[in-house]
Amino acid sequence: MDRNPSPPCSDAEEEGDAVGNTVYSKHWLFSVLTRLIEVITPAEPDPAASPEGARTELDEEMENDICKVWDMSMDEDVALFLQEFNAPDIFMGIFAKSKCPRLTEICVGILGNMACFQDICMSISKDENLGQVLLQRLCDSDSPTLLETSRLLLTCLSQPEVANVWVERIRENPSVYDCVCFIMSSSTNVDLLVKVGEVVDKLFDLDEELMLNWIKNGTCQSVGPSVDDSPEELPDFKIVPCILEAAKQVRSDNPEGLDVYMHILQLLTTVDEGIQAIVQAPDGGKETWSLLYDLICQELCQPDDPPIIVQEQKTVLASILSVLSAMFASQTEQEYTRMRKSKLCFFLLIRILQYMEGCGKRAVDNSKESKQEEAGRTEINEEDFHLKILKDICCELLSNMLQELTKENTLEGLHQGHLNEQTCSCAFQNLLPLYFASVESFLEVLREADQTLADNLEKRFPSLKVHT
Repeated sequence: MDRNPSPPCSDAEEEGDAVGNTVYSKHWLFSVLTRLIEVITPAEPDPAASPEGARTELDEEMENDICKVWDMSMDEDVALFLQEFNAPDIFMGIFAKSKCPRLTEICVGILGNMACFQDICMSISKDENLGQVLLQRLCDSDSPTLLETSRLLLTCLSQPEVANVWVERIRENPSVYDCVCFIMSSSTNVDLLVKVGEVVDKLFDLDEELMLNWIKNGTCQSVGPSVDDSPEELPDFKIVPCILEAAKQVRSDNPEGLDVYMHILQLLTTVDEGIQAIVQAPDGGKETWSLLYDLICQELCQPDDPPIIVQEQKTVLASILSVLSAMFASQTEQEYTRMRKSKLCFFLLIRILQYMEGCGKRAVDNSKESKQEEAGRTEINEEDFHLKILKDICCELLSNMLQELTKENTLEGLHQGHLNEQTCSCAFQNLLPLYFASVESFLEVLREADQTLADNLEKRFPSLKVHT
C-alpha cells in the first residue's frame, strides 16, 4: 500500500480561513469534500466510470488531495472540522456507491484517524447506520480497506465509553464472525492478520458472551467477501482452525502478531467450551499441540539465548504454556502428549525457570548498584508481575507432567541429559511446597531409575525424605 503524501503547506491566506490552530485552509478542505461528493455523483456520464456510474479509479490529483486530508485528519482541529461538515455522512455515501477500492480505503482511514478523539469516536459509534456500514466493510475483498476497517474497529473498541456499543453491534451481526474467520484462514497479508487478531483479542477480552457465541458458531452460513455484487456463501468456519492458520502466517514475520494469536487461544481456555473446541477438533487437538510445541521447542527461549530473553518473550510464553497446560490436563491420554511430555517437561520448562532465576538475580544486582526512579520501579514491578504469571504457569504444567512420567520416560531423560541433579533441583526448588505430591510421585519413579540421584535430591530437600 502506498504511503500517504505529507500534508500540504498552508493555503490559509485569508483571515479566519485557518482550521483551528493549524495552518490548514478551511476553504481547501471544504473544496476537497465537495469534490468527493462529485466523485460518486457525476453530473454527466463519464467515460471513466463503471457501468453502474461510479469511477473505479481515482485521478492522480484527487487521490493526492484526499490522501493529504487523511494525514491532516490526525490533527484534532482538522478532525473536528471534518466532523462539523458531516464528513462521516459523505463517507457513508461513498461506501454505498463507490466502486473504487482506493477511495474506500482512504475514507475508512480518515474515519479511523478521527475516531482517535473521544468525542468524535462517540459520535461515530452512536450512528447506527454508519456503524452497520462500517461492519459491512469487513466483507470487502480489498486488503487495504480491510486493514483500515480493522484499525478503526480496534480504535473504537479501545474507547471504554463506546466499546460496549460495538460489542453489542458485532454480537448482533453474524456476518462479522464469518468475515473475520475468512480473513484469518485465507489472508497472507501479515499486517491485516495482526490487526484483525487484535480486534478479536479485544472482543474476547471485553465480552465472554461474544467469545462463547463465536466458539459455538460455525453452523450457519452468512454473506462474505466477494469480488462482484453477488453474495458469496462462506465455508462452515470453526474459530480454532482459523486462529491457527493466522498464527502460522504471522509467526515468522511478526512476533507481536504471534503474541496476539497465542493470547486469543489462551482466552479460549478460560472457559470449558473453549478448551473443548481445541481438544475436540477433528484431529483431537493435534494441530494445536504441534504448533505450540514447535514454537516452544524450536523458536522461543532457545539454549543459546541469553536468560534475558525470557523477559522479552514472557507474554507469548505464558499464553502458549497456559494452552498446553489446559490441553494436557484435559487430554492426558492423547498420543501426542504422551510421546513428548518428557522432553518438553525438562528441556523447556526447567530452562525457563532457570532463566527466570537468572533474571531475578540480575534485577537484584541492578537495584543494589543504583536507585530507581518511581516510574522505573513501577515498570520493574510490572515486569515482576508478568514473570510471576509465567512462573506459575510453568510450575502448574511441570507439576502435571511430573505425575505422568514413567520409569521409561525418566530413563530417557537421564540418557538425553534433560534429567540431572541441577535440573531436578531447579524443578524442586520452584515446585515445593505447593506441588509436594507431584514432586514426591516423581521421586518414587526416579528412585527406580537412578537411586543415587534420588538420594542426593533427598539430601538437598529434607522434606522429601521418606519416613519409615
